[in-house]
Amino acid sequence: MIELCFATNNQHKLNEVSHQLGNSFVLKTLRDIGCTDELPETSGTITGNSGQKANYIWTRFGISCFADDSGLEVEALGGEPGVDSAHYSGSRDAQKNMEKLLEKLAGNSNRKAQFVTVFTLVLHGRDAVPVTHQFEGRIAGQILTEPRGSGGFGYDPVFQPDGHNRTFAEMSEEEKNGMSHRSRALAKMIAYLEKQAY
Repeated sequence: MIELCFATNNQHKLNEVSHQLGNSFVLKTLRDIGCTDELPETSGTITGNSGQKANYIWTRFGISCFADDSGLEVEALGGEPGVDSAHYSGSRDAQKNMEKLLEKLAGNSNRKAQFVTVFTLVLHGRDAVPVTHQFEGRIAGQILTEPRGSGGFGYDPVFQPDGHNRTFAEMSEEEKNGMSHRSRALAKMIAYLEKQAY
């Protein structure tokens, strides 16, 4: 059974991912491997930050691992908040981030947006040479004018995926996980892992 560390301190993400991974893998947290470091996120892109975090864990702890970075990209704001989604308001306060987003979109009829996730997987390769792969997931939707629902996290209360009449925050965890950007990227990673002879 493959043992993997998920390089995140976000309990919401851990819950989502462990649910989807099921019993096919042994999932370790940063706490499990003794990592209390703040993971680097300085690349300026979602793809870069994802790779930076995974490689940080591989380099320091030598364990097969994966990391994700996600962002909300709003068309009318030129892709903002994007890589800055988690601290858009200058803090990691989800409510303040949402308020800033709605403020910037006030009066704008173009509400198109998409959530993007990139997972970076670093596996033990032959002769301990790491093998790195990246997997991307996206979901398109609209930003509402006010929050709805009490589930999920981050921007979920204002994001309504295309083809649905409820926000992520109004959906059950199972329903959201069945379609989210993170679950789509993770499904690609799991499919890759299942083909490996590790």
